[in-house]
Amino acid sequence: MADWLFGEQCFVISAVMPTYARADVVFERGEGAYLFDSAGRRYLDFASGVAVTALGHAHPRLIAALTAQAHKVWHTSNLFRVAGQEQVAARLIGETFAETVFFCNSGAEAWECGLKVIRRHFHEGDQPGRYRVITAGGGFHGRTLAAISAARQEKLVKGFGPLLDGFDQVPFGDVDAVRAAITAETAAICVEPVQGEGGIHLPPAGYLRALRALADEFGLLLFFDEIQTGIGRTGPLFAYQREGVAPDVMCVAKGLGGGFPVGACLATERAAAAMTAGSHGSTFGGNPLAMAVAGAVLDVVLEPGFLARAAATGEVFGARLESLVGRHPTVFAEARGVGLMRGLKCRPANTAVIAALRQEGLLTAGAADNVVRLLPPLVIGETGIDEAMVILGRVAETLAGGEAAS
Repeated sequence: MADWLFGEQCFVISAVMPTYARADVVFERGEGAYLFDSAGRRYLDFASGVAVTALGHAHPRLIAALTAQAHKVWHTSNLFRVAGQEQVAARLIGETFAETVFFCNSGAEAWECGLKVIRRHFHEGDQPGRYRVITAGGGFHGRTLAAISAARQEKLVKGFGPLLDGFDQVPFGDVDAVRAAITAETAAICVEPVQGEGGIHLPPAGYLRALRALADEFGLLLFFDEIQTGIGRTGPLFAYQREGVAPDVMCVAKGLGGGFPVGACLATERAAAAMTAGSHGSTFGGNPLAMAVAGAVLDVVLEPGFLARAAATGEVFGARLESLVGRHPTVFAEARGVGLMRGLKCRPANTAVIAALRQEGLLTAGAADNVVRLLPPLVIGETGIDEAMVILGRVAETLAGGEAAS
């Protein structure tokens, strides 16, 4: 702790910069869908590190892949070929619209790479005046200056101005507003296929397809942010595949590394043709450790039946949440989501609900619009769903002041 003066006030700052409102719990180990704290208490983890630990904790195949690679080589930089990058890129290309992949360390970096791909595409295509990106209100793309400038939420941007120019925001789901926002300077449209941080908002039917049509009509690039929705979270490997419409650029992270920091920017050859040597880079991005883990994650989720099982479990979970809302309407206003990306819009403050659930042994995450996010690992089974529903019902009864037991 260190004392310092600002004006006439004295402040004490912690050794770890206090940018998080952390819960007072320390986890020492994890196993599958469970975490164990320093006192030995077990928690059912339906936060998954905010949709990161897609295969749960201490998955044996991820441990094996990481351990094997750790005995070989950790880091060489991108001054040399990295075999793991070539292998993982080929897997991602084979499963998506993409024809090329850039690896980095986080979702924000992957999103920034996508933005650079877009600007470079038009600059090298003799259209340097086309640089603006249309974004959706309620969106979230990371915490860099460009990402918060794109999202333009007060809680993200306060104190960090002036914001970067180049973004035009319209309401999520409003195709007419997107059309009206297109100008001669517009380069791309960027949206999350399902908004996560914004409150688990699904797009209206046909929205993504309409954006694809607008992009084609006006010669724009379509940029999907699948940082949270990717790697089976909504059912298929990527959420855009639910509607059968492909972007030109896409950023992914979170579940791709299963807990190891991995991000990737995927693009078509046409979109990324101008990304030549020296145009972008990352010291740590796609190092051998990261690629070993990402490869193992893909090995698991692409096994026959895995995604179908996760999607089926998600449907069961969604139906159970709808029933919960029906039984406890004074606590929960609405159940939202798809696959294993679910949310409950609360009537009490979502922070109070999250704290009560944690006290009962269920970990969840907050989101905008007073939503509690429920993001279990993709390996969760119906037994885990049953356990979560018992806790949700018990907390709802307590918060309602004695409603009928669930």
